[in-house]
Amino acid sequence: MTFVKTYHDFPSAKYEQFNLKEISRYAGGLEDEALILSCIKEIANKLVYKVCYRKFSLKTNENTLDAGFAQITSADLAKTLRNCDGIILFAATVGIEIDRLIFKYGKISPLKALIFQAIGAERIEWLCDQFCKDLAKEEKVTPRFSPGYGDLPLEVQKDIFAALNCGKNIGLTLNDSMLMSPTKSVTAIVGIKNEKE
Repeated sequence: MTFVKTYHDFPSAKYEQFNLKEISRYAGGLEDEALILSCIKEIANKLVYKVCYRKFSLKTNENTLDAGFAQITSADLAKTLRNCDGIILFAATVGIEIDRLIFKYGKISPLKALIFQAIGAERIEWLCDQFCKDLAKEEKVTPRFSPGYGDLPLEVQKDIFAALNCGKNIGLTLNDSMLMSPTKSVTAIVGIKNEKE
């Protein structure tokens, strides 16, 4: 059985949940906490936390995988999914508003633009982690694996977007260069481990 669901009302992140250490790390070790906090205040209420996902059965033959939504050849993904008989395919985004602020400050304050880039990176990782924690409450799952990582081709994005209807479900689009918009977005495959493991 496969299904599609969108988290239109994914629990909003509280102000305190922003990880300042991670944001600083993404910003190249920037230690200006006051400036980081002011940027968080500017974007916090403009972020959205949306995920759409679908479950598929999985069949493997060495490095070739029939993942339900596509036939994939990837030794790295096959290794991650070696004890799995299903997958959860998902796409997540924190929305377009942070892209607008990055663009705005790119012209007037490159440092602020860098901080907003870092906040976006921290937020999308937070969202993916939260979603995967929710999955782990119901299934025994693997770490997530995204196109472009290891030997998994970036072109798999086309199949993911088609399978999840990302544009309709969470407003996420893909261009011919495989770049996503909004940019602070992730697509990934999570393996569902079989009961014998």
